[in-house]
Amino acid sequence: MQKLLARLNDRQLEAVTQVTSPLLVLAGAGSGKTSVITTKIAYLIRDKGMSARNIGAVTFTNKAAREMRERVGRMLSREEAKGLTVSTFHSLGLDIIRKEVKHLGYKSGFSLFDTEDTRALIRDLMHKDAQVDADIINQVLHLISNWKNDLIEPGTALSHAEDESQALAAKVYESYIRHLKAYNAVDFDDLIRLPVLLFQQQPEILRKWQERLHYLLVDEYQDTNISQYRLVKQLTDLRKTFTVVGDDDQSIYAWRGARPENLNQLSEDFANLKIIKLEQNYRSTGRILKVANQLIANNPHLHEKSLWSQLGFGDPIKVIECASEDAEAERIAGEIMTRKLKERLSWKDFAVLYRGNFQSRILEIKLQAMQIPYKISGGTSFFARNEIKDIMAYLRLLINPSDDNAFLRIINIPRREIGPAILEKLAIYAKDRDVSLFAACHELGLEQYLSERQVERLRRFTHWLDGIIRRCESDEAIAAIGEMIRDMDYEAWLYQNASSPTVAERRYANIWTLVDSLAETLKRMQEENPEATIREAIARLVLRDLLEQQEEEDDSDKVQLLTLHASKGLEFPQVFLMGMEEELLPHRNAIEADTIEEERRLAYVGITRAQQHLTLTLARQRKTYGEMLNCTPSRFLDELPEEDLDWKGSKGEKKESPEEKMQRNKSRASALKELLKN
Repeated sequence: MQKLLARLNDRQLEAVTQVTSPLLVLAGAGSGKTSVITTKIAYLIRDKGMSARNIGAVTFTNKAAREMRERVGRMLSREEAKGLTVSTFHSLGLDIIRKEVKHLGYKSGFSLFDTEDTRALIRDLMHKDAQVDADIINQVLHLISNWKNDLIEPGTALSHAEDESQALAAKVYESYIRHLKAYNAVDFDDLIRLPVLLFQQQPEILRKWQERLHYLLVDEYQDTNISQYRLVKQLTDLRKTFTVVGDDDQSIYAWRGARPENLNQLSEDFANLKIIKLEQNYRSTGRILKVANQLIANNPHLHEKSLWSQLGFGDPIKVIECASEDAEAERIAGEIMTRKLKERLSWKDFAVLYRGNFQSRILEIKLQAMQIPYKISGGTSFFARNEIKDIMAYLRLLINPSDDNAFLRIINIPRREIGPAILEKLAIYAKDRDVSLFAACHELGLEQYLSERQVERLRRFTHWLDGIIRRCESDEAIAAIGEMIRDMDYEAWLYQNASSPTVAERRYANIWTLVDSLAETLKRMQEENPEATIREAIARLVLRDLLEQQEEEDDSDKVQLLTLHASKGLEFPQVFLMGMEEELLPHRNAIEADTIEEERRLAYVGITRAQQHLTLTLARQRKTYGEMLNCTPSRFLDELPEEDLDWKGSKGEKKESPEEKMQRNKSRASALKELLKN
């Protein structure tokens, strides 16, 4: 333990060993917050004799939770770490719901709706309104999510509606909650909301969880919303022993309910709260931190902090002003190529950050032209595509007819005139009989709940699927699945709902790629084990998405392209932050809504991703809807210390001359020749 503690600086050590009172650690970018959390877990177990099963650590992403678990695993033996909870907020909420499912009024084996499931249900509930389009559905979904995160129930949402659109959303909210309960399903926001409501209504259950959890550690605390803050407060109210780690300067998720104000709320709710600041940065040069500090100083702060580094002062920050967005993308690609060749760097040392995904389009073309390998982070996984999720739901139902979530996803895809009213009554019947929705469709008692015509529609579907299931149990499983896809005319459904025939054609091709992959999986499994069945092959395929996610996190040698939001938590030796213009960064919506502070935090996050070199780029003109418009440099550039900036472009005398441009091109050509010679 002493070796672990010896690695920490004074402030980190103080944060680890402070265990007698609630603690807020204000951890600046790159200040080693994960080391503090993981070392503190080891300290609580080894030095303070606390059982691992009484300690919980929560964060926001699976990747962060996995990294935390791996680090703790290197510090503690398997026996010492036995029973330790390290998870995301939502995984913790799911665990509580599973253990208290009866108290919440749900059956075990409840379904979890993802965003697409939720959107489909809201679309069906609003389908009777001819004016409803995708934008309105997304707006309603966003409002319902915000209300759930703010612990606002439908009645309150309706009484506080500010206009007709909010009133409509509140009415859909009430119906949506009722249908979810009837389907024995919860959505993503319910994973926090339901435990909070349960703890409010049944103190004895809360007391049980408080007795189990003696110490709680929370990562990225500035990203918590109201319901997450309430859950933390409920779980820690008995002992008031916790450590929360956060940075108000990196709170960039207000659009999904995050409240940096929760950092300030702690001081009001816990009078003996201790605050420790981590200001030593282990990532960036001093100049990068100086620029970041001066920028973020323009935001109001309850707790002032200033990052510093022992990694040297570093090179000036390059600011490159280009004539157009095309020239900006070409200049970035050229700079990457030149530095890569001259300094013998890897492609993965470079990252290009931007405010919106659309900014990467021209850049991709320029990178391809120079044959520079790149990777766009956050791209859509094959298994995340709607058409693949639809067919995977059919496959899941083939091997497990009790999968209610799969049943609900595809019962009306393609449309079979089985609306939410029918499904609500079916769900109530299934719950009363304690059977799955699929099994309920076969029972004679269903006629007491639904009309003869409604029952006939349901049974036409289930009897058809029964036939597919029987064929899948024979030697013709792959053929049966192909027949299922053709028989339900999914191709026509795609053409009806796609934005263009080309998109529909591509989506239909994706489905046959999936079927081919399933056939290949089954073939390989049967080569190893002749007894392997289609059930096992489909189960293996369900896991493929996890493998794809791991591949997305691979360490291949490619330039990283990603949004500022997606860059949080990452670091790169060379960073290009493009589009430093008004109405881009800060974004036009933020200017109109007067939420500049969050945009400034977003720019701060981008700057502090850089370890050694930072380049800011902007264009004098951009094309919008076919028209070339003049751009204004971002106000954030004026907030940076001018003595630390090396301007290239139209900023007075520092504009690049033709000679300088020629020299830059010669330098790039020379580096390329040297590389080829070697």
